[in-house]
Amino acid sequence: MKKRFLLIGSLLCSSMAFGQAYQLNMQGMRQLAMGGSGAAIPWDASAIFYNPGALSAMENPQVYASMNAIMPRTRYISAPTGTAMLDAKEQTFTPYNVYFATPVGYKTRFTAGFGIYTPFGTGISWDDNWTGRYLVQEMRLNTTFFQPTLAFQVTDEISVGAGFVYGIGNFEYRNAMPLLDVNGNEASRELTGRATGVGFNLGLHVKPTENVHFGITYRSQVNMKIRRGYARFSDIPGTVSSSYLNTGFESTLPMPQVLTAGFGWDINEWVTLQLEANYTGWGAYDSLRFDFQNNTDLLQDEASARRYRNSITLRAGTKINFRNERWSVMLGTAYIPSPVREGYLNPELPDAVHFLATGGLSWKLSKRISVIGALEYRFYEVRTGLSTEHGFKGKYHTKWLNPGLALTYDFN
Repeated sequence: MKKRFLLIGSLLCSSMAFGQAYQLNMQGMRQLAMGGSGAAIPWDASAIFYNPGALSAMENPQVYASMNAIMPRTRYISAPTGTAMLDAKEQTFTPYNVYFATPVGYKTRFTAGFGIYTPFGTGISWDDNWTGRYLVQEMRLNTTFFQPTLAFQVTDEISVGAGFVYGIGNFEYRNAMPLLDVNGNEASRELTGRATGVGFNLGLHVKPTENVHFGITYRSQVNMKIRRGYARFSDIPGTVSSSYLNTGFESTLPMPQVLTAGFGWDINEWVTLQLEANYTGWGAYDSLRFDFQNNTDLLQDEASARRYRNSITLRAGTKINFRNERWSVMLGTAYIPSPVREGYLNPELPDAVHFLATGGLSWKLSKRISVIGALEYRFYEVRTGLSTEHGFKGKYHTKWLNPGLALTYDFN
């Protein structure tokens, strides 16, 4: 019974990254450099993501492209003894964003855009023989969202916008199983799958005075549906081999809704301030369910509780202009609470309360070309926690470094 519990439990951990608070809020480089705030002020075509309503501020067609290099580092320490310590393998992930926005006609109230961005995606890799190998050895996830967008200038002060979201994603997950074949090899399994989902992005932008901005946005929940996932089993002992045949599976993984309110203030011609709050509906990730195509006595359809809680993130940033706005310096910070409740902390991607320290530079190379660089450092609280379902306890410490670079081209 214990072996069966461990085997099924490990299967249910395969896509923790979809539900963890590893949401990638780095869809714009200026916004990233200002603590991830971006709903209030339309800096460039990345408003397609941050606030579709603010897209109406675009006076000329623009192409925008950016890429980041996320370098997370996670350390595990056994609890309560502290006798074992292991660092996850060093990896680098490269989310990217591409946007195009343009006014629809001459002196029009409509602006159209199209965005391709990566809102969720990361992974972790532990040593194959580590103590938590029955839960996870390696996991990797990436998602890409496609968003056609249309904005409308209602009045000189108010604009609205909406975008349709189509998401695709895939993941790979591998872990050991507490079974030995006749050669003494430990059994293992690998889950792979592709997911799709649809949603929408709404935005309202208000500019009551020349130097004050307000933004409200709502990004809907996107349920990523895996319809043709595949589970592969290796080195299964002959006595139970008929119970672990390769099979397909289905699952639905919710990407949480996000409601954002932002405020921007051009204090003077040199300094701009941004403040923002994000309400993220992590509560949608109540459980992780798998429907296996071929059930056996040991491989049954199962559900594993997650019980995530909703959270509120606070962000702040500032931008300082130099030399007639050709150069700008940006600084920011953010407080990000963890949605993971006590008793549900797992080593797939262990989460904790964390803070951001961000900064960046923008340089207008010419009338049409601008380059923006940013650097984000996340430092997490050290967290000790237990996965009650699996009886696995540990202390985790995570930090990451994330440099990024963006290029914009204006057709003016």
